[in-house]
Amino acid sequence: MHKLERPQAPACLAKYKHGQNNWGDVSSEEKLQIWQRLDEMQQKRCAYCESQINKDSENKDAHIEHFRQRSRCPQETFKWSNLFGSCNRQDSCGNHKDRLPPYDPADLIKMDEENPDDYFLFVADGTIALRKNLTERQKHRAEESLRVFNLNPQHGALRYMRKATVQGYLQTAEELVEMALKFDAEEWLPLLEEELNATKDLPFATAIRHIMMPF
Repeated sequence: MHKLERPQAPACLAKYKHGQNNWGDVSSEEKLQIWQRLDEMQQKRCAYCESQINKDSENKDAHIEHFRQRSRCPQETFKWSNLFGSCNRQDSCGNHKDRLPPYDPADLIKMDEENPDDYFLFVADGTIALRKNLTERQKHRAEESLRVFNLNPQHGALRYMRKATVQGYLQTAEELVEMALKFDAEEWLPLLEEELNATKDLPFATAIRHIMMPF
């Protein structure tokens, strides 16, 4: 989960209105147009877990996700700010959220409006910790976001995928820490910036970045 910059809405959404249309009216071609803008925002990663999503004609790997569910907030069905691209993993992200009992969407961190970095710290073992010094309201929203999207399971594929990804960067992170302790910033900071730039669009980029920036 990381901060997303939402691009301009695809023009096709303007033709659909709540009360006159339903999501099934959106054609496959128009959904491709929506995906193009979502990919621009998410770099072909799930908006929630940041795993890579590879779309195909049958949408087996990903779906267009309504942050506020159509069943509970139908008035936002065609609202661009309510759409994200989600993986189709059944035990997390959009699919997990949509099977839960009612919850308050205002309790969730919305990635195109807030920076999840203010709430979460990704750890080398694949888990997600809460930042220190959060207010009670912030702590509740952070915990609720992890619960609703099931982003911090103690066991399961998502945790181990993150852990496996960051393992390859631990040695680099340790070397950068050693350099930071011994040398001035101009000696090591360009190396850190180079690594961050090279990994910024990779799956689980936030976990990589947090491992690379422990100081």
